[in-house]
Formats: sequence, structure tokens, C-alpha cells
Amino acid sequence: MSLSLTPAVRDLLDAWLTHLRGVRGRAKATLTAYAADVREFLAFQADHLGGAPGPAGLRGLQTRDLRAWMAAQRARDVGARSLARRLSAVKAFYKWWADRDGFDATAVLSMRAPKHIRRLPRPLTEGGAKDMILGVADQDERDWVQARDMAVVTLLYGCGLRISEALGLDAAHAQLPGVLRITGKGGKEREVPVLPAAQEATAKYARLCPHDLAPGTPLFRAIRGGALGPRAVALVMEKTRMQLGLPATATPHAMRHSFATHLLDAGGDLRAIQELLGHASLSTTQAYTAVDTARLLEVYNAAHPKA
Repeated sequence: MSLSLTPAVRDLLDAWLTHLRGVRGRAKATLTAYAADVREFLAFQADHLGGAPGPAGLRGLQTRDLRAWMAAQRARDVGARSLARRLSAVKAFYKWWADRDGFDATAVLSMRAPKHIRRLPRPLTEGGAKDMILGVADQDERDWVQARDMAVVTLLYGCGLRISEALGLDAAHAQLPGVLRITGKGGKEREVPVLPAAQEATAKYARLCPHDLAPGTPLFRAIRGGALGPRAVALVMEKTRMQLGLPATATPHAMRHSFATHLLDAGGDLRAIQELLGHASLSTTQAYTAVDTARLLEVYNAAHPKA
């Protein structure tokens, strides 16, 4: 399928991405994914309609044109979840365009996404989370690397940070405050309480780190002094989980899942957990209630004499 965009449509797409970047504060990875999804949709329509449509042609798309695109996606074995994401990008583009230029985009905006089974978060047990934190400190002979890996994983579990958020901390935070202001997805800011264990682990790493942790530079460093990458954290956790016999789902993101699930288990308020995680929608956080219910059913089925 050849990619063919008219200059006017290319300008429209660029204007939308500029809007997302400047006004909505979307992350670079999100912009890249949105651009790829919409360009692929437009390329399909060019083949489907027998030529690259201009703005007028794209405004005139009908439900059958959307269905043809979705059918082609499924024929390429695109899963329901991925197709729903791509349709969401197309709708976001059309909504912005319709609002800006004042036309009726109902045919696109009313298209329903395919149903997909939402995968539940897979947290570790409380013991598994603690074992992971201690275990990552045994994977390297250098004291500062041990302290670094332990500090990063402690932040993931103790504060519920995304791996990008933890690794994005500035060296000015070597001495963590009691409350940390985090900029998450979409530029959304939130305040996260910092446990003493996380403060101590980070302070220990900062004392041992051989690199200059000047403000304005990354807090967590790779061996040669550059910024520590998420792949390095994933690898040390993979090695640790294999040694400990933990499941393959024991990833950096699973520590964040564990943070939320264990707070909920302890009676934490769902709205408060939403704020701590930085979820835009409560429905995203509600997935953890399903995890809690599933665990209760497992206990019931294993222990109740009538189960």
C-alpha cells in the first residue's frame, strides 16, 4: 500500500500534531504512534477510493469506507485492541478537524470500536515485590550499581512511578523530598508521597555514584555516566525474577501494578489511588478492583468446603 497524501492533507495532519504537541502536551511516543495510525488510515483510503483524497474527499467519507478499512485491518491479523487504538487516533484527528473547520464528522466519530477483553494488571505478591527489590541488588558486584538498581525499583513500587518517570528524575532530586511532583503522560502533573525507604535508597545511591550528579542532569546513570535506560532496568529485573522463580510478568511496570493493588488491598480509596497513579480516567484505575475480586475468588475456591 503506497502512502499518498495531498499537500493540503499533509498540512492538516501537521497542524493536528502541532496542536497535540503544543496545546495538549502529548508525549513524543504518543505523537509518533498517532501519526503512524492516521497516515496508514489515509493511505488505505487513497487505495480504496482510487486516488489520494483531498480534504473535501476525506470530509465525505461514509460509514462503509470506515468499515472497509477496519475489515482490511482485521484481514492483516490486527487484533481488536490494536484496531481500537488506531480507530481512536483517527477519531481524534477528525474531531479536532471538525471542531476547527466546522463540518459534520458523524460518520467517523460514531464508528464503534471492536470489543476486546481488557487484560487485568498482573501484580506481584507483597513478598514477591520485596524479594524483587532486594534481589536486584545482587546482580552486580559494584556497590553503586547495586544501590542504583535497588533505588529505581523501590521508586517503582514505593511511589507507583512509571519507569519513564523514575528514570526521568533530575539529579536535583538526589535527596528526595517528602512529596515529589511528577510530570506524567500528557504533561499531567501530580504529587506523590515518598516513603522513607525510597528516600534512603536514593540517598545511598547518590552517595555511592561515581558520576557527577549536578542539577539539570539525569539522577540515574548508566555505567559510563549517561542516562540509565529502561531496558537496563528490565534486564536486571528479568535476571532477578528467574533466580527467584517469579513469573515472567514481573516487569518494571508490574511494580507499579503492585503498588496500586497492595494499596487497594489495604483499604486505599480508589480516587486517591487514581491521583497517585496519574490516571486520567477512573475506569483505568478500576481494573485493580477486578484484580482484587479475582484474588478473593481464588482464595474462596481453594479454601471454602463448598467451593
